[in-house]
Amino acid sequence: MEQLSVNISQSKFLIVDDNQTNIDVIEATLASDGYSNLTSITKSLELSHIVQNQTFDLVLLDINMPLMDGFSVLALFKQLVAKDVIPPIIMLTAQTDEDSRVRALEAGASDYITKPFNRTELLKRVAIHLENWHLKQALKLENKTLEMKVQQRTQALEKAQLEMIYRLGRAAEYRDNETGNHVKRVSLFAQAIAEELGMDQDFCRLISVASPMHDVGKIGVSDTILLKPGKLSDEEFLIMQNHVKIGAEILSNADSPLLEMAYEIALTHHEKYNGKGYPHGLKGEQIPLSGRIVAIADVFDALTSVRPYKKAWTVEQALQLIEREKGEHFDPELVDVFIKVLPRVQEICELYRD
Repeated sequence: MEQLSVNISQSKFLIVDDNQTNIDVIEATLASDGYSNLTSITKSLELSHIVQNQTFDLVLLDINMPLMDGFSVLALFKQLVAKDVIPPIIMLTAQTDEDSRVRALEAGASDYITKPFNRTELLKRVAIHLENWHLKQALKLENKTLEMKVQQRTQALEKAQLEMIYRLGRAAEYRDNETGNHVKRVSLFAQAIAEELGMDQDFCRLISVASPMHDVGKIGVSDTILLKPGKLSDEEFLIMQNHVKIGAEILSNADSPLLEMAYEIALTHHEKYNGKGYPHGLKGEQIPLSGRIVAIADVFDALTSVRPYKKAWTVEQALQLIEREKGEHFDPELVDVFIKVLPRVQEICELYRD
């Protein structure tokens, strides 16, 4: 046993036999090979309590027992112990017929040895089953450790990805917003709306992470237009509108649900429910849900924030405009949802104030 890759000498045995003499012989045989962690019972009805409160590495089980025979014990293990932690079970029996052997193996026994058993054969089979059992457990533990490491690495990569996304969104916003908190607020507003709407967890997470990039196309707009303190001319406004196409171009052809939604939002968050928005004049549900949600979140935050060309509106003023634009600029159902989450929206505004 010293040459084995796992230490099996400390293995825990359960011996089940209604004959104490048989148990004594089995225990003596195991002890002669260095095994000492032995639990033995002669009353199979005690098994339920033992199996539920202890774990074992190998079970030596008699077939012919009163009240509960070996086949019933096998069934009990299947009932009370998870499949992947049932230890190897060796049947020890005086029955030599082929039917009993096949029945035992089909019922879940790992091996079948007839009495009177050969000491060398028993110990060799015990050692083989124990080594396989412990190697399986070690492999399971290693796999679990590897899974944890993969999860940790994945979480770290996702965290880094989210950080880059926020920074990309803020890179655009810093050009006309001193702190960049706009993208954070819009992200949380959009998530709140999606959750109240009853969207699934994946959608809510995606819109929260993708919406900060809604105005990334502003990177391609001239400062003279972006930072102009007064009203834009018609020509300047047309140039400003290009930021949605620029943003969509930056985010296009991505092989990622996150960036696909970010593309969708960047391109459509200035579309209007009545079809009078830009860049494509989409109407109603032609506009992706993500774009309709971010449209409300973005406008509300823009209205209630200081910009080079205007003072901040009050929450009441902004809400009145959104209600007036119900069915015009904004999806009417989403306006109702936004009103429901307004207390949460105000908490976000307070937490991420410029």
